[in-house]
Amino acid sequence: MARGVTTALTPKPTFTFGLPLLDRYVLRLTAGPMLGCLAVTLIALLLERALRLLDLLAQSSDRFGFVVQLTGQLVPHYFGLALPVAFFVALFIVITRLSDGSEIDALLASGVSLPRLATPFICLGLALTLVSLIVFGYMQPYSRYAYRAVMHAAANAGWNGELQAGAFVTEDRLIMTADRADPQGQRLEGLFIRRLTPTGREEVITATTADLQVSQDRLNVTLNLQNGRRILEGTDGVYDILDFDSFSTTAPLAGATELLRARGGDERELTLGELARLAGSGDSVLPRSTLLSELYGRLARAAFLPFLPLIAFPLGLATKRGRRTPGLVFAGILLLAFQHALQLGQSLAESGVVPAFFGIWTPFALFTGFGVWMFLGSRNRPGETPISRLIGTAGDRITRAMAARDARVQAS
Repeated sequence: MARGVTTALTPKPTFTFGLPLLDRYVLRLTAGPMLGCLAVTLIALLLERALRLLDLLAQSSDRFGFVVQLTGQLVPHYFGLALPVAFFVALFIVITRLSDGSEIDALLASGVSLPRLATPFICLGLALTLVSLIVFGYMQPYSRYAYRAVMHAAANAGWNGELQAGAFVTEDRLIMTADRADPQGQRLEGLFIRRLTPTGREEVITATTADLQVSQDRLNVTLNLQNGRRILEGTDGVYDILDFDSFSTTAPLAGATELLRARGGDERELTLGELARLAGSGDSVLPRSTLLSELYGRLARAAFLPFLPLIAFPLGLATKRGRRTPGLVFAGILLLAFQHALQLGQSLAESGVVPAFFGIWTPFALFTGFGVWMFLGSRNRPGETPISRLIGTAGDRITRAMAARDARVQAS
């Protein structure tokens, strides 16, 4: 008689690295959109600033080197700006995707509560809060001062011996511009020069054309001018005017050397620990209200991240019928209003109108309380809140308006 063999089926583990399967699933869905949005936003902001810096430093002796350094120092600043936006956009995308696929309905029907669904997103927000504290509290202050140091070096690096059309060279005791220039910036038309001589006399030179030649040691540039006028202040205060067919003069390439102040002259250059210490000791040249408002502002921006899922869930669930645009617009307005409210609170605190604690944490409490109220109102009927009904009404009106417009176009 054959003996039956019983094989025990071992269930697949539902925990990996301590995370339940549901949490790993939603976090995996969130990671892609958040990283993608963060990268796109960061690159767009850096490219825009890099182009502006290229124009600003067009006459610098090491234009591209300075722009690369300056752009690198801007990464922590723009990362701090882009992180909450990327996080919220990713939340909105994932929640609407789960809602459209009826996955949230199935989970709710199986007994999973809405707070349980939001738990992994809130935990991710807490982790991002720690990241933000590092960025806001320590990376940004040092990078801000480093940015100023590079800009100071660029300002004192001197002119590169080239001049683009419409650009200005503003060296020590020298201002120069031209209407037109060749691609190399060394053959100019419509040149204007205003400078002070070593004895302090004013000199103005205009020329129809000019050629620039940089010396081998790159300390000076020779300007060979044609068809122009030179106006020089005399020792007696009377101006001498000289019309010339050809005239040569030199201009320095080396800029003036100035010392850069030590870090900490601006509250935004201080770390969180330095802000707290100086505000408590009173040893800073900066007012205590300024130090406290900066400290509280950074903490509030970081602490706001775990509350974003509480706002994203009601708005995301309210878009199941194709009303994504009004919900996303409302969320954008809400985030923008929060940032402006914090800035207003900081300004009022710095001017002494309100205490720093009240000026920063009051708008924080209002906006986080609003998020909690929206989320709690969605627990029994997910997506159903006064705000979602308002968004739904707005979406319906937009749809009807677009349908009426299409009908008029077809009728015409």
